Amino acid sequence: MSPILVAKNISKTYDEGKIRTQVLTGLDLTVNPGERIAIVGTSGSGKSTLLHILGGLDTPTEGEVWLHGKCLNTMNETQRGEMRNEHLGFVYQFHHLLAEFTAVENVAMPLLMRPKVTTTDARQQAMELLEKVGLGHRLDHRPGELSGGERQRVAIARALVTKPSVILADEPTGNLDYDNAQSIFGLLTELQTTLDTALLMVTHDRNLAALADRQLLIRNGHWEQY
Repeated sequence: MSPILVAKNISKTYDEGKIRTQVLTGLDLTVNPGERIAIVGTSGSGKSTLLHILGGLDTPTEGEVWLHGKCLNTMNETQRGEMRNEHLGFVYQFHHLLAEFTAVENVAMPLLMRPKVTTTDARQQAMELLEKVGLGHRLDHRPGELSGGERQRVAIARALVTKPSVILADEPTGNLDYDNAQSIFGLLTELQTTLDTALLMVTHDRNLAALADRQLLIRNGHWEQY
């Protein structure tokens, strides 16, 4: 079984004037098909920075990220964008839905970025996925007309509509109350299993992390014993 995502010796530094901040140092990671991994760490530990680098949203100062055997570091932004659209789905703590678009339009949007997908096909696939997340009756509602839990369900549907190889989730339940958090995580893992998609989740919640196949602890930019 070939890994989907491989990170080699990832380091990240930020320079502000004469001040250099080392955020990540020499991290390796391998993500296999269908695997569920939780990266645990406190605020400021570097976990979100790592997730952005793994998703091609940021570049490492040192090291390489390989997605389906292709190195993201050597690509330009357009090429990385195409790789993200084809292979990755993103879920954030805050849903990042576009306020002026309906639920079905938000979910269909990643498909519409693909040149061979028609508007009709994109809308149909978006509707089917919104049905699966329990929002078939809210298709034409805008984010401002939805509850927090409903907005996060739309965000999950948007992340999964392209049938990605990996879902990258950054504190996906961090903005929700306990009951909604449990419901959303259950839905996310159910869909992940159904679609045989890998899940790489950043969280500070060890109870949530315990439900993953593998738990990794990051502290001050280093892996430590969990």
